[in-house]
Amino acid sequence: MKDKTIQEIEDFVAKYQDKDDISTGWGLPLIRFAAAEDPLFEELKIAVVSSHAVPRDLLPNAQTVISFFLPFSRSVGASNITEQLSSPEWAVSYIETNELIKQLSLHITTFFEDSGEKVVTIPPTHNWIEDKLVSNWSHRHIAFIAGLGRFGLNNMLITDKGCSGRIGSLITSAAIEPDSRPETEACLQKFDSTCKKCVRKCVNDALFEDSFDRFKCYAQLLTNVAAYKDLGYADVCGKCLAAVPCSHANPVKLKQKAQKRETVSSTQE
Repeated sequence: MKDKTIQEIEDFVAKYQDKDDISTGWGLPLIRFAAAEDPLFEELKIAVVSSHAVPRDLLPNAQTVISFFLPFSRSVGASNITEQLSSPEWAVSYIETNELIKQLSLHITTFFEDSGEKVVTIPPTHNWIEDKLVSNWSHRHIAFIAGLGRFGLNNMLITDKGCSGRIGSLITSAAIEPDSRPETEACLQKFDSTCKKCVRKCVNDALFEDSFDRFKCYAQLLTNVAAYKDLGYADVCGKCLAAVPCSHANPVKLKQKAQKRETVSSTQE
């Protein structure tokens, strides 16, 4: 079931981006699985908000949570490097990816229901407590539990394909083997204190090495909403994850591979 689910998601995304009305380019999605009874879900009531749901709040016979990352193409990321406003390409990609997550979730629901399983889907965004700006189902934290990556200094989840993209998740009654979580940090600053580029990239003084002002961040998002209202609802910024080492890769893994090559090379000299 795991391999079939992964293939189903990959095939759907590939076909979806070939549609004539889609301008966003996505890389191959990353998909991971978590057991619904994983004790870390309960810890989200402390780490995120006390009202954060656990899988069986939403689906009583839940067995598995599926989390997926839809990486933006490098051209989308490159478009968002300069200016205070998000680029039009970044705004469109955010809007189109939210719709992709909705349609993919509906497709996977049908896929599992054909096998007699139940599915509960969660909106890609705006499932939050508005006055606190925290979510009752945080896709990023769900992705961490499922093993998709580790959190960076920019509060984004850094996957093996970076953090430039969107995360979705859903719950199913199908029992699927869970994935393990990476133990090594993916953020260079957290790993060896060699990077704070995301802090310098923040355009609204919301991100610092030791703190994050979610309300100032959201104020910038609303500025982009107003600027791109003709495109849709683009409450997005993305400056802290454009043109940084973790934009499209896990920079810690890249550094470790480079160090290993240097070690091998030096021993051969």
